[in-house]
Amino acid sequence: MKAQILIIDDDESLTAMLTEYLGKAELALSSAATVQSGMARLRETPFDALILDAMLPDGDGFDVCRELRAADDLPILMLTARGDDTDRIVGLEIGADDYLAKPFNPRELLARLRAMLRRGRGQSTKSSGAWRFGCLDIDRDERTVTVNGKRRTLTGYQFDLLVALASSPGRVLSRDALMNRLRGHDAHVFDRSIDVHISRIRAAIEDDPKVPKRVLTLRGAGYLFVREQD
Repeated sequence: MKAQILIIDDDESLTAMLTEYLGKAELALSSAATVQSGMARLRETPFDALILDAMLPDGDGFDVCRELRAADDLPILMLTARGDDTDRIVGLEIGADDYLAKPFNPRELLARLRAMLRRGRGQSTKSSGAWRFGCLDIDRDERTVTVNGKRRTLTGYQFDLLVALASSPGRVLSRDALMNRLRGHDAHVFDRSIDVHISRIRAAIEDDPKVPKRVLTLRGAGYLFVREQD
């Protein structure tokens, strides 16, 4: 069964090109040109991933991303004509799984979509099973995270990053080491994005994200996951 992708973008030539290109890759692309029509499609149809333009005729794509992320963990790839790091970081901070600046190579977009779909469908390359670290539970089969039995929301990329850290408790992992582990998903990562995603993970799993006890920063070295005792 083809994965169902929605693109919200008012560039008709772009959506037509991607519909044909992704169709050849066995991905079914539907399109909406406005926030209103796009949100209506999302309410009507269960999509596997969303391609979201940052600048739309009737709204801001960043606001749409923020609203969607508060409700579910639908994989979101943001597009924008502005490619500076500030916009990328803003997109990641509000919950986008990935970010691509226009103009882009459709092969790169396809690679990133496939990476998000693997994570979104739970096809992780990590071994199966559940981990418990005190009141923190990480279920790699269900791809869920709970703290004191309460579900916490992470994007697919953030979940994989947490798993990479938790797979080596007590060991310092540099940014390069983490990026190398995550490149197996063909995900585009850059140095500062790791910091942004770590911040989002802390907001989800730490009692006080400003004074973290589970994911620590070792200045100049990297990050350390602390194995909390039961």
